[in-house]
Amino acid sequence: MPRWAGRFIVFEGLDGTGKTTQQGRAARRLRAMGFDVVETREPGGSAVGEAARQIVLNLSDLNPRAETFLFLAARAHHVHAAILPALKKGSVVLCDRFLDSTVAYQHGGHGLPLAAIDSMNKFAANGCLPDLTLLLDLDIEKAARRVQERDERKTRFEEESLAFRRRVREAYLRIAESEPDRVKIVNAALDEDAVEAQIWTHIETAIAAEDRR
Repeated sequence: MPRWAGRFIVFEGLDGTGKTTQQGRAARRLRAMGFDVVETREPGGSAVGEAARQIVLNLSDLNPRAETFLFLAARAHHVHAAILPALKKGSVVLCDRFLDSTVAYQHGGHGLPLAAIDSMNKFAANGCLPDLTLLLDLDIEKAARRVQERDERKTRFEEESLAFRRRVREAYLRIAESEPDRVKIVNAALDEDAVEAQIWTHIETAIAAEDRR
């Protein structure tokens, strides 16, 4: 894998696990240490990505194959326009979702072929892979309750059935089991401070490992 001056850290998990909150907390701590931090998300992170985001999150009759291509197109542009330039200049890039979300949702949730998803993921990422992936794991019923308690309009992914969410969670856990060096499971059932403490331990380790290279 190509090495860049910066670090690439991804936050993954079901909706309702606190990814966005914890990414913001990590960003504040890293900036306080003097790091240049770029916060981004998928789908999103660029004009192309944000346009794709509006389609995939809100168009109810979009079939899973078309949805997959939209995610991948957004990712390819995101990597080219935002992530790689930031890594090359030495920034820490924190991203809400990346490759593993496509595997978990498109393969795990929708049942699309894993080999095809893996191949397309690699093509879209163009060699840009996370140094660390933090999987915020939470019981599907509790995650669903958290989503329902939000005072905001729900996306179609947030309204998926519990069976769909169970398949997604199981796919995430299989990824973590297969890549334990990269993917670290975080118990998202704890309070926000305790979750942050778990995350920070993994980030500090990743930063120290990069500094020794």
